[in-house]
Amino acid sequence: MLAQIQTMRTVAGIINSVQTMEGEGMLVRRAFPKSTFSHFDPFLLLDELGPVDVAPGQGKGAPDHPHRGFETVSYVLEGRLEHKDSQGHAGNLGPGDVQWMTAGAGVVHSEMPEREFARLGGRLHGLQLWVNLPRRDKMIEPRYQEIPAERIPTAQSDDGLVRVKVIAGEALGTKAAIATRTPIMYLHFTLQPGASVIQPVPKEYNAFIYVLDGEGLFGADKERAGDGQMVLFAQDGEEVAIANPADAKLPLDVLLIAGVPLDEPVVRYGPFVMNTEAEIVKAIEDYRNGRMGSIDF
Repeated sequence: MLAQIQTMRTVAGIINSVQTMEGEGMLVRRAFPKSTFSHFDPFLLLDELGPVDVAPGQGKGAPDHPHRGFETVSYVLEGRLEHKDSQGHAGNLGPGDVQWMTAGAGVVHSEMPEREFARLGGRLHGLQLWVNLPRRDKMIEPRYQEIPAERIPTAQSDDGLVRVKVIAGEALGTKAAIATRTPIMYLHFTLQPGASVIQPVPKEYNAFIYVLDGEGLFGADKERAGDGQMVLFAQDGEEVAIANPADAKLPLDVLLIAGVPLDEPVVRYGPFVMNTEAEIVKAIEDYRNGRMGSIDF
């Protein structure tokens, strides 16, 4: 008798996000890190900003601050943000746009509400993911990839009930436009009531889902999770199942994020993530001595 082959991943745990303040006082929902869950290799942080209605002239952001040793992925759902950095880059992000910044050896940057948006006010909603860099890449030159919404590939199921934005990786036969330093999957699925999808995920990947809106059923055992919760999958299969119950009143909106774990030491201090304490001390020293540059334009 042949042994049964497990292909569908089970759910290893469901984690509630917590509210915390960032930057000038932005209220965010943080899936991780927190006291009980520091990181999910190779991912270091996931924050959801809003959705929040910003009053005219009251927009808050993250003024000049450094990073070294990892990548930040900013994904705007509503509103507009502007950024600058010590490498001379500047730009705006609108609804659906993605910025994939590789901090590498170090960069100082700012992320603020876009000037006109801040003046007029409006709804702001976005996400930021931190992706760790392997030891070999922690001191590479910083770089940016900015992908406007219209260049992010999308796909939908044959019945039209499942739609996906392919930010990184591949889904429903469609590949992403963004290049990643290590294999990463970043998919934004929207499932109408009664819809389901099975996404292939290589067995060696760590994988999780973050629920943006609605309540869905996940994994081999159809475990239930909702808005603001993170679903961790065990490495016991090569597929992830997502379903929106038939009696749901609203679409289910989720991010499926997965990547190959680095299996390296993680030493972090605020905006610096390295492999050793000595490297953190060096990062602080380099920042204090201006070696990561400054924003002067």
